[in-house]
Amino acid sequence: MNKKERAFINTVMEHYRVFGRHDLPWRNDQTPYRVLVSELMLQQTQVQRVIPKYQNFLTRFPNVTTLAESSLGVVLAQWQGLGYNRRAKFLHQTAQRVAQDTGGVFPATYEGLLALPGIGPYTAAAVMNFAYNMPVPLIETNVRQVYLHHFFTQQTGVSDTDLLPIVTKTMSNDNPRQWCAALMDYGTHLKKVHGNINKKSTHYTKQSPFAGSDRQVRGAIISLFTQQQKEIPLPRLLVFLETFAADRVTKQLQQLISEEFIETKNSLYTLK
Repeated sequence: MNKKERAFINTVMEHYRVFGRHDLPWRNDQTPYRVLVSELMLQQTQVQRVIPKYQNFLTRFPNVTTLAESSLGVVLAQWQGLGYNRRAKFLHQTAQRVAQDTGGVFPATYEGLLALPGIGPYTAAAVMNFAYNMPVPLIETNVRQVYLHHFFTQQTGVSDTDLLPIVTKTMSNDNPRQWCAALMDYGTHLKKVHGNINKKSTHYTKQSPFAGSDRQVRGAIISLFTQQQKEIPLPRLLVFLETFAADRVTKQLQQLISEEFIETKNSLYTLK
């Protein structure tokens, strides 16, 4: 490791020592289940919005077994306000898989975690680092901010493949849990000070507006069913959602049926 890399590590860790968000609720009692819940909630969602949702979710579903035994409708009701309901569905499916296949014990390998529903490379790496304190190189939006700022100052069009060697080289083998937390907190700080450095990454995509989008229609349909918690005929559903064009509602309703969020029987619709 060269002098620049050692200085970089010292900078990240000093920032964490002084300004680290040590009181975040998911940084206490970091079981695989709790880490997974927090990671899926935090995807594309601000920390302050997640904190109360995370705490309430764990009160309702304190372990993987209680989550697995609940219906998808109950889980989605608890998830309301976070958006991206697919994350809740993946979490529910993973809980069922873990409860049924391994008695509630999560895989303790990166490959084993990747095999679970909706668990991608980043989330698997996060569970390995935070829950098991096992070093697995991890890249997400805040981590990109850090490495782009320190090692790719004059470059644009930087891919994660370009970042991975230096991320791996500076990875802590002694306490990866702390190192990853420090990286994320420092990345959040850099964004506030320097703006979105991630625009230099080939993986950067600007999030499309929510208002007027299909995501808004889907979210409204799911929200309605979680509030009603009963079967609803299509004409009444269209009345409830009259702020959206009927063809848009029916199109997204069919999409939600194909994705197994909603089911229909005798012309009545309900959460699966």
